[in-house]
Amino acid sequence: MHQSRRNFLRGRGDKASLIRPPWTLSEATFLEKCSRCDDCIRGCEEKILVRGDGGFPVVRFDLGECTFCGACRTTCSEGVFVVGEAVQPWQHKVEIQPGCIVYKGVVCMTCRDQCEPRAIRFTPQLGGLSPPLLDAALCTGCGACIAPCPSGAIQVTTQRG
Repeated sequence: MHQSRRNFLRGRGDKASLIRPPWTLSEATFLEKCSRCDDCIRGCEEKILVRGDGGFPVVRFDLGECTFCGACRTTCSEGVFVVGEAVQPWQHKVEIQPGCIVYKGVVCMTCRDQCEPRAIRFTPQLGGLSPPLLDAALCTGCGACIAPCPSGAIQVTTQRG
């Protein structure tokens, strides 16, 4: 059985799809330095950080969005977060999957309404429903569109430079 399928059946996510708190160091360094003290989890104002596999913090967008308040990194004393104001929080973006109910003929613009940077828009189409269009340059990967999506058709992916 494939490893990610095994993890799925055991109720664990695919390790490649784990989303660590914003501003964390590389995965290997993060796992090495993080003591699993839960300071970042307690500090998260949106309560979207939870203990994942092995007790390490992960982001759960089904619980809400990341506002990039920075409380996770300011409460950490282990040095697992990058410091500096000019540092991007992460390289995540959302991806709208084919399961979007708009593709099934249902009018829905919930994701657009939740997206503060206006990265998701719907352009009217003559004779049909408007499909969602994502402007990746505007998407912060905050996840605000994920929990409200009625079809669960939005995922966060890591963008590779």
